[in-house]
Amino acid sequence: MRSKLIIHQAEGLAIYCPPFDHPDIWTGNSTVMYEIAAQMPAQSAPDVIICSVGGGGLMNGICQAMDDLSMHDTTVLAMETAGADSLNAALQARELISLDKITSQATSLGCVRVTEKTFKYGQRSNVRSVVLPDAEAAMGCWRLADDERIMVELACGVNVALCYDGRLEKALGRPVRPDDKVVIVLCGGSNVTSSMLCQWRNQYANIEEETLRRSDSALGSEKGEDDEPIVLEGVEVPCAKDCEDCA
Repeated sequence: MRSKLIIHQAEGLAIYCPPFDHPDIWTGNSTVMYEIAAQMPAQSAPDVIICSVGGGGLMNGICQAMDDLSMHDTTVLAMETAGADSLNAALQARELISLDKITSQATSLGCVRVTEKTFKYGQRSNVRSVVLPDAEAAMGCWRLADDERIMVELACGVNVALCYDGRLEKALGRPVRPDDKVVIVLCGGSNVTSSMLCQWRNQYANIEEETLRRSDSALGSEKGEDDEPIVLEGVEVPCAKDCEDCA
């Protein structure tokens, strides 16, 4: 409806370019996987790919390239923030649905409905949908700035947050092995400033206090017996129709 209105107002002189729901967008995004594949040691496949999901254009491109590259055993962790979790909501409902509204601060993930292709990819057995709160996404942003001197926004920080303090192990449902090859897609950093990082750090100080109590290891960290479990919302839904696209 919005695209038709824009084109009508421009008297037919405009071309609507969808930000995520078009095969050309997916093909463009797929190139990142070919670059990753070229950099993998001994032409091996990654064990885990961590990527953000908004409308699904990035995930569609990644899964499309993985099919072309025969990366069928790689686990894809599809990350969303609570309040922008349209893929997770659809998978739990077992049908493509729209969120009532976006309540997450990760506005780059603010799409109330994912593409139909994303929903199909999300049903694959090697794809897991994981949802973290904004507070943990913010923690991922400032920890990445501290550790790697890279500034990213919340939509990307949610990917990084998964790799601290045992969250990755919980999402995978298994320990992270020393030889696991985990790829984190750092997908954006335009909507962030140093002031925003400081603000998030103050706003979510309790997350940092919890983080400091744990091991400072980014991957393969283990929790002590006295640590409370970290709860991740997520589902893994096998394709019910066994169709060719979801095979």
